[in-house]
Amino acid sequence: MNMLDNFFLIALPYIAIAVFLVGSIYRYTYKGFQLSSLSSQFLEGRKLFYGSVPFHWGVLFLFVGHLIAFLFPKSILAWNSQPVRLMILEITAFVFGISMFIGLINLLIRRYTTPRLKFVTNKMDLVVYLLLITQTFLGLWIAYNFRWGSSWFSSLLAPYLNSIFVFQPDTAAIVPLPWTVKLHIIGAFTIIGLIPFSRMIHFLVPPINYIWRPFQQVTWYWNKRKVRNPNTLWSLHRPKNN
Repeated sequence: MNMLDNFFLIALPYIAIAVFLVGSIYRYTYKGFQLSSLSSQFLEGRKLFYGSVPFHWGVLFLFVGHLIAFLFPKSILAWNSQPVRLMILEITAFVFGISMFIGLINLLIRRYTTPRLKFVTNKMDLVVYLLLITQTFLGLWIAYNFRWGSSWFSSLLAPYLNSIFVFQPDTAAIVPLPWTVKLHIIGAFTIIGLIPFSRMIHFLVPPINYIWRPFQQVTWYWNKRKVRNPNTLWSLHRPKNN
């Protein structure tokens, strides 16, 4: 068990971070035009809305929440010193976790039940979906079965993560934790290591310039309903859009 703990809680984080840094720099430098989520919105939009919106709201809140708990653990513990505020934080985080989980399920179903999307789907997409769904489910499981996660994250996991980043890994407080929590940690670092090889890398290059970029005018010469219908088969004719 000590060997497994050392590998998954010490070696894996460094491997994942190294792969993330080297892989991201390489892909940005030599394959810059591939840093995209390869949006499929034009191929199918209705199901995308019910998957993308709850997923992105959920992941944004949870990511920022985890980041604040890591950077300012004392502030989180001070906030949680009042039971009402602790309950508000825990319930809010759980709701956003459910939102993320539902969004991921909808996106997975959409990806593999829409004929058009099958042509632009690869094996890494499935791996990422399954990892994110598992990671979210584990987070919800932990939040439900091991209450007040924001407090013990700040007091146990934050020091562990800090020890990783200062190159003085200390797993003493993490080793006794249930394997559910350890799997959640392992899943997080695994996802970090896969970022350079998947669509997830697009978050490193947010399209901020779109804020001040002039509007693009598109004139449709096709029947919009027919073109946007996900059941419409691909056509070999050249598009007639300007």
